[in-house]
Amino acid sequence: MAEKSMVAAPVGQTHVLPKIDPYAEIKKKLIAEFIGTYFLVFAGTGAIVVDSLTKSLTHVGVAITFGLVVLALIYSFGHISGAHFNPAVTLAFLFLGEINKREATLYLFTQLIAASASSITLLLMFGNVAHLGATLPSGSWTQSFVLEFVLTFVLMMVILTSAVHGKAVKAFAGMAIGATVALEAMFGGPISGASMNPARSFGPAIVSGTVSTLWIYLIATVLGAISAAFIYKILHEEE
Repeated sequence: MAEKSMVAAPVGQTHVLPKIDPYAEIKKKLIAEFIGTYFLVFAGTGAIVVDSLTKSLTHVGVAITFGLVVLALIYSFGHISGAHFNPAVTLAFLFLGEINKREATLYLFTQLIAASASSITLLLMFGNVAHLGATLPSGSWTQSFVLEFVLTFVLMMVILTSAVHGKAVKAFAGMAIGATVALEAMFGGPISGASMNPARSFGPAIVSGTVSTLWIYLIATVLGAISAAFIYKILHEEE
């Protein structure tokens, strides 16, 4: 290892210390959250739009697309921002004290803006096809509300037990979470759209103008994620 130079600066000169940006870390996190949320919505809802136009993917293909994009993004950005890409997940982490209020607020705005930007991109590419992949109930609002609550509860529990818990094998977290998203989208999609993510529903709904049932996907998903965090906290405290 090379030794550090102990030579003093010439008389009349001073060492110029490099400027340290105090916001550098949060900037990196927000960029990662923007890119991740943007691509999640672009790939997932884009698959719905493409399938509506070509009939080539089928519902199963759309579900697998959501699962694979989540898997890829977790391994790509998990070490930078924690790979939330989901306001419900961010709020659950805030509830657990894993993230502070300021950072959580910035995450939330970034995720919603990224989802909206992604839907605008799809609108410019394809037009307002299939409501840009917006999540819509196929039956009653209560049916979709309960389903979204349960789906998000399960997803959040998988996130916490596979990626946060101290005894978890975190190297496999991306696969566990991606598989859960694909599985839940596969059986829940035909009923509620299987959002599990307020941003994923917010972007397409706002840009396509399909907002009448958006509240279901904003409230049920957040309640599901926070409920999972509450149960996880109880289980963790009793260990």
